[in-house]
Amino acid sequence: MTGMRKSFLAAIAATALVLAPSMASAETIMGALAKAYRNNSSLNSSRAGVRVTDENVAIAKSGMRPRVAAGGNLLLEDRGPAEIRTGSFGITLDQPIFDGFRTRNNVRAAEAQVRAAAAALQNTEMNVLFDAASAYMDVIRDRQIAALTEENLEFLAEEVRSARSRLEVGEGTRTDVAQADANRQAALAQLAAARAAAESSAAQYRQLVGDDPDVLQMPGALVNLLPASLDQATAIALSEHPAIAATEHQVDVAAFSVKVNEGTLLPQLSARAEVSTTRDFSIDDTTNSASVGLNLSIPIYQGGEASARVRQSKESLGQARIEVDVSRDQVRAAITSAWTQYAAAREAVAANRELVEAAELALSGVIEERDVGQRTTLDVLNAQADVIAARIDLVTAQHNVVVASYAIASAMGRLSPDRLGLDVARYDPEEHYRAVKDKWYGLRTPDGR
Repeated sequence: MTGMRKSFLAAIAATALVLAPSMASAETIMGALAKAYRNNSSLNSSRAGVRVTDENVAIAKSGMRPRVAAGGNLLLEDRGPAEIRTGSFGITLDQPIFDGFRTRNNVRAAEAQVRAAAAALQNTEMNVLFDAASAYMDVIRDRQIAALTEENLEFLAEEVRSARSRLEVGEGTRTDVAQADANRQAALAQLAAARAAAESSAAQYRQLVGDDPDVLQMPGALVNLLPASLDQATAIALSEHPAIAATEHQVDVAAFSVKVNEGTLLPQLSARAEVSTTRDFSIDDTTNSASVGLNLSIPIYQGGEASARVRQSKESLGQARIEVDVSRDQVRAAITSAWTQYAAAREAVAANRELVEAAELALSGVIEERDVGQRTTLDVLNAQADVIAARIDLVTAQHNVVVASYAIASAMGRLSPDRLGLDVARYDPEEHYRAVKDKWYGLRTPDGR
């Protein structure tokens, strides 16, 4: 066995050690997803947005609750030689009795909006988990590509030294040296690009997961969550995906909004009670008064605004129903795309494994033939390029299999912490909603702010 072949096989073994997952203290993909679930800022922002939406229910319920207000004034009036000083203080109670069912429908619309927000949050959780899984695999892929590119550079550097040695003993040409050196310089540029890609992937991982990627353990595909066929996956997605549920709840919001606007055309009835006291300090006289009454308002014509708002809300309802179909089409397309990519990636892995074996065998043979004068340095360089390309394609295909399996689970609506078995405390949006939906007063949020 020649020295060049020994060096090449040693490099192959070294790369195998670099690419092998470190079982000790390695970050698993489930551990990374758990960190993303806890730490991702976009996900935490979406959770805060749901809490904001929860308060709309309490706001809507206030429409039929009483309003109590207190007021007072002091008056100093100069009337020639007389100076009049008076003061008054009163309390007023306003109680809506009938508002055209607007409050009731506002409450129902707000409750539907809360359900829509909760479904949208679930969809955001799945998107964040999928993005984190993709980032995890991108780091592994780009680190492996950088390691392969570095190995290629070492091989080409040895090839340059070998070409120069053969030139010195009269067995090679300056063209061989120039070709080997040109390939080595190209490999230097490729290594710089590969390292930059690995750093970029690490930055994306840090953004999504909230932690720097250390040693990452190569995971397998998410086969336990995948159904047997594309038809089954599509059926599950159409019945379970939270993005579809969110748009369906928005239809309810739009339907109740139509009724709210129609309520402005109905009579409005409210009760009013007032107690007041007035004191004239000039003559030391106090007058107390109290009143109770009903206010009835019957709309006759509002300049066309009310009817325009009703028509507008009906069009919004029609749009919301169309959005449900749009959401279903998007989910159907996503599941089909992910499923076909998964199947193609699995076939690519099998094909690239055989390609790598064949390319490595061919490179070994070309090196031996070159050493006995039957091949040129260019043949060796081309064979080495084929090996590196095949191994990079294999790494990419392995990456694509795992990412596509997570894409299928996400498109089905099943990429959740519970189904993945993540070691996290599940965020429950219902907890905040139950705490605020019936509150009559209080400035502090449920978490004490």
